[in-house]
Amino acid sequence: MMIKAPKTLDEYIDLVHQAVYEIDELRSMVEDDDDQKGMILPWVDEMDKELRAFYASMVDGSYKFDPNGPDLPFMEIVKKFGGTISFKPLLAIINKTHRFGLDIDGK
Repeated sequence: MMIKAPKTLDEYIDLVHQAVYEIDELRSMVEDDDDQKGMILPWVDEMDKELRAFYASMVDGSYKFDPNGPDLPFMEIVKKFGGTISFKPLLAIINKTHRFGLDIDGK
């Protein structure tokens, strides 16, 4: 999955919205699998909550980029369970953009 870094705030918001959709998809798959439900659902719930709050802050205008700041909270989950997250590259781009800003120069 090759994802281009966002050049505008609207593109960035779209990427975060896509991540919210992806976590919904993952939840629907896991809820139908009793073997994985107990193991995966707790971190899916946490990531879902964090992504939705992040998206809401973007939509309401309270979001701020944090250059040189810490990773977004959901990245801890990605570090622990990244092998089971099919949209890990999307989350990595979202986090990189949060920390280093929009890719206006194509860096």
